[in-house]
Amino acid sequence: MPQPSSTRRWEIDALRGLMLVLMTVTHLPTRLTDPLGQPFGFVSAAEGFVLLSAYMAGLVYGRLAWRKSIAHMTRAFWRRALVVYGCQAATLVFLFTVIAFIGVKVDQPAVKNLMALYLEQPVAALVNGLLLIYEPPLLDILPMYVLFMLASPWALALALRFGWLPLVAASVAQWVLAQFGLSEWVYQALSTWLPTPVAYEETGSFSTFAWQFLWMLGLWMGATRNDPAAPPLAFPRWAVLLACVVAAVCLVWRHAVGQAPFEANATLNLLFDKWQLGPLRLVNLFALLILTIHFGPALARRLPRVRALETLGTASLPVFCAHLAVVLLVLALFGPELDRSWWIDAPLLLGCFAVLYAVARVSLWLDQPPDDDGRPRPDDVVSAATSTRPVWRAPATGSPAARAVSSPARR
Repeated sequence: MPQPSSTRRWEIDALRGLMLVLMTVTHLPTRLTDPLGQPFGFVSAAEGFVLLSAYMAGLVYGRLAWRKSIAHMTRAFWRRALVVYGCQAATLVFLFTVIAFIGVKVDQPAVKNLMALYLEQPVAALVNGLLLIYEPPLLDILPMYVLFMLASPWALALALRFGWLPLVAASVAQWVLAQFGLSEWVYQALSTWLPTPVAYEETGSFSTFAWQFLWMLGLWMGATRNDPAAPPLAFPRWAVLLACVVAAVCLVWRHAVGQAPFEANATLNLLFDKWQLGPLRLVNLFALLILTIHFGPALARRLPRVRALETLGTASLPVFCAHLAVVLLVLALFGPELDRSWWIDAPLLLGCFAVLYAVARVSLWLDQPPDDDGRPRPDDVVSAATSTRPVWRAPATGSPAARAVSSPARR
């Protein structure tokens, strides 16, 4: 039930829904985990989901900053960050209560290893988890979102005043330093002043200093779409052809050798590393991004719309949290085995996606304003600032947007 095209981007919703499906299949331990993990090359659904979310954040909140003020945009970002933080806290409590009880009761090693610190130091684990320091596996994505959304108002405000080049350059520099251990260095420096029982390995698998580059890239792409004078996102023919070659090579390579491109060579595998966003992984991602932007509009016009994917993508935050709950329950009850009978895996998959779709429908129904006509408001970053007004125009002198950029009080 997406909204009209003036307020919704159904193709973005469908892509986010597809990313959620791929993440669920990857995280849920079944026979499909390995073959459908990174199905398009050495790129996972997480990269696509972060990039899409950042794009919508830049598009919607950037429009809010121009139409109203930096202060309005900042409050909208922070409200959404608080909602995402609440989801992270609820998922953490679910892990430390329901999943911990089941895992200990059935003596499930996978669950015990997943929350080892909590089983040893429950109070410290809970406090540090709520502070976004302790991030057990699978629960390390939303904390990254919270940090990115808290930092985004300053990024957009600086971009409105000084342009995007300095911000993108600083983001690239952080990504480069992250390849040489910036995250661990910062952890060591901070733990010297603020000792914590949380080891570096338990602070989350994702390198925030590397993944911020994807968020900044998406934020830039989305925010610049609000400028009527901005050139279209288009690429020369040679870039499209090169992207086709790179994407095809990586696709065949991934399915020929598996998800480890260089098999047992750990040093070379770092070039495609997911957690650090290795350089060759970014090359593969950029190739897919170019192809999506170039061929996407034509495919969207010709392919039938998959309403179920749109529904999942529109309610992306509750669906994402629900997928975590289902995956944790399956791990606690069935373990991480990937070679179970299809008589078990098929009902698991069908039941999981039935739950996710039901969560999406209920969430969209609950999210309808009282005077709505039955169409859901958009979820995730879009919900804070969707508007039916025309696409914004460059602000005139004296407009709220101009005052937002020029007034120190509003910055």
